[in-house]
Amino acid sequence: MSASSKALLEIDINQPRYDQSTYVGRAQHFLQVTNPLNVFATPAALEDARTIVTKHRLKQTLPEGLDEDQLWGAKNLYDSAFHPDTGEKMNIIGRMSAQVPMNMLITGGMMTFYKSTPAVIFWQWINQSFNALVNYTNRSGDAQLSNSHLLTSYACATGGALVTALGLNRLVKNASPIVGRLVPFAAVAAANCVNIPLMRSQELIDGTPVYDKNDNRIGVSQRAARDGIIQVTFSRIAMAAPGMVLVPFVMNRLERKGILRRLPWMTLPIQVSLVGLCLTFATPLACAVFKQRAEIKYDNLEDDIKEKLKQKFGPELPHTLWYNKGL
Repeated sequence: MSASSKALLEIDINQPRYDQSTYVGRAQHFLQVTNPLNVFATPAALEDARTIVTKHRLKQTLPEGLDEDQLWGAKNLYDSAFHPDTGEKMNIIGRMSAQVPMNMLITGGMMTFYKSTPAVIFWQWINQSFNALVNYTNRSGDAQLSNSHLLTSYACATGGALVTALGLNRLVKNASPIVGRLVPFAAVAAANCVNIPLMRSQELIDGTPVYDKNDNRIGVSQRAARDGIIQVTFSRIAMAAPGMVLVPFVMNRLERKGILRRLPWMTLPIQVSLVGLCLTFATPLACAVFKQRAEIKYDNLEDDIKEKLKQKFGPELPHTLWYNKGL
């Protein structure tokens, strides 16, 4: 094994390249993970990335000529496509790297056609179908949901979004145009509060895996699952906020100046482009609000996990355990 290969094997790629104890470090990490270009990676490129990561973890010989930047590039590509707990390749639409291109199209459609009831129904259905897939794909641990549970969760989340959007549209019918333009954001925020807990409800029932500092699985915790779901819900709303709150003011200004009345065909492309610009930065910045490898303190754990820790560690009890909060 060459000296360069040995040096690369000393790098701990199981931890992100950037310091995750700081917001800036987490933002740098998620800029890599949510990079929309990762969506276009070929199956061969993904398999190459998985091979490199697997060989590195097993301390096997790495491909000749591989340097540190290429190693981290492979790890970032691997993280963008494979589930951190199960190692399974995720559905391409459900990956975080698909968030920007998918959301810019869906959000642009919701915000452009917010006045028509059939359009509201269609775009909210599309949005919640996409959200359900993302929430399921990025669930924490190895939680499994039955088909009936998935269908029930999906129907409740979609119904909640539609009731919110149609109800608010009725209430603000005579309000100023800018208020009407903000209705889609209110519907999305409300739906996230329903969709995420429902699609990940099995974690609330069974718990999510918790690990010690050496990544040894200690047990499953319902409290960790609850905390993770709350954090993800907040992040998703924060992710949508810039595009769905700031862009309506821009569009309202363009409408008042008569630009959109003269060029109505420009409404959708302008709105989609502005939303895409916001999401490009809002997606990684919102994901970075909370640590991906989240912490739960010993005092907040369930009694059965505390007992396992006492048996395993004796008097040297760890003060903190870790879990994957999901995305």
